[in-house]
Amino acid sequence: MVGIVIVSHSAKVAEGAMELAMTMAPDAKMAAAGGLPDGSIGTDMERITNAINSVMSDDGVIMLVDMGSAIMTSEMAIEMSDAPEKIKIVDTPIVEGATIGAVEASIGSSMEQIEDVLKQVKTQPKF
Repeated sequence: MVGIVIVSHSAKVAEGAMELAMTMAPDAKMAAAGGLPDGSIGTDMERITNAINSVMSDDGVIMLVDMGSAIMTSEMAIEMSDAPEKIKIVDTPIVEGATIGAVEASIGSSMEQIEDVLKQVKTQPKF
């Protein structure tokens, strides 16, 4: 099963997106990597690396990131990984992407199939 990693500057954002996604796909392999070890806002290489390792499988890992240093730090974690070819950052909204990605992964979709679906996700005002 493809693993999903959510990287945000905020631990609460990453954990909340994962919590919501897990209600739709409780068997999904997911990890949240948000915030700094002291609880403040930021991104942490060790947290991201640990998250990747916790959900890694032969099927790969898709990463959802919020912005700025989350992208840069995630890219560095991928480069330092033992299997960088099995990890992709997908540009998609975190909450919607986490939920749809988790559902797709839990039904056995490949990394490429999940990436294709997530690239189509758009956020629009719902009012």
